[in-house]
Amino acid sequence: MIKKMFVSSVLLLVFVIFSNTINAQNIYSVDYSSQADVKVYVVDYESQCDLKVYKVDYSSQASGNDGKWYFVDYSSQADKKIYFTDYASQADLLIYFVDYSSQAGWRNSSKQHLMY
Repeated sequence: MIKKMFVSSVLLLVFVIFSNTINAQNIYSVDYSSQADVKVYVVDYESQCDLKVYKVDYSSQASGNDGKWYFVDYSSQADKKIYFTDYASQADLLIYFVDYSSQAGWRNSSKQHLMY
């Protein structure tokens, strides 16, 4: 009986850890650059960006590191905290918001590490 409970507990723990990995793009927008993990700038044209971002409606729709972002209400819920800069030269990452989920993704894979 105790062994069965232990196995169940371990499986539950693995599931929780795995589910947090799946939804790894919970984003919180901070007010100051010093609070941010990554500084981003929104470009005007897709050809200028490092990452094409699609804003999803639910956390469960946010996936790995593929540009599908869910904006959370509290910083404690976030996997990454970002700061929107006023100038491209201040940013670590240039993003472009797309209209469809299928358009999201990396254009410059050398910056992919910023969102892990």
